[in-house]
Amino acid sequence: MRAMIGIDFASFLILLVISAVVSAILHYGFKFYIVPGTASYLSKVVIGWFGAWLGSPILGHWWEGLNYQHVYFAPAILGSFGILILAIDGIKTIARVWGGATSDSQDH
Repeated sequence: MRAMIGIDFASFLILLVISAVVSAILHYGFKFYIVPGTASYLSKVVIGWFGAWLGSPILGHWWEGLNYQHVYFAPAILGSFGILILAIDGIKTIARVWGGATSDSQDH
């Protein structure tokens, strides 16, 4: 199995498109962000790209017909969603802890 350390430009673009779509769904569709705005969306695209890049090596190679070289689309999409949700939730949690808020003091 070849690692995805050195990828070609087409693979880079595929991962970028996956990340851009996943980021748009989370940012604009679900309003899942820390701050609104284009800069926040673009930072999600960068973080999501790494999740998409790590998706196939970590989650595996699913559906041989739905891939381009070493980019497997389903694991890349899940990897992008996963790292974005983890990053946003992690930052929100840290902000609450540092801000002194507890789950008891928040409206549910």
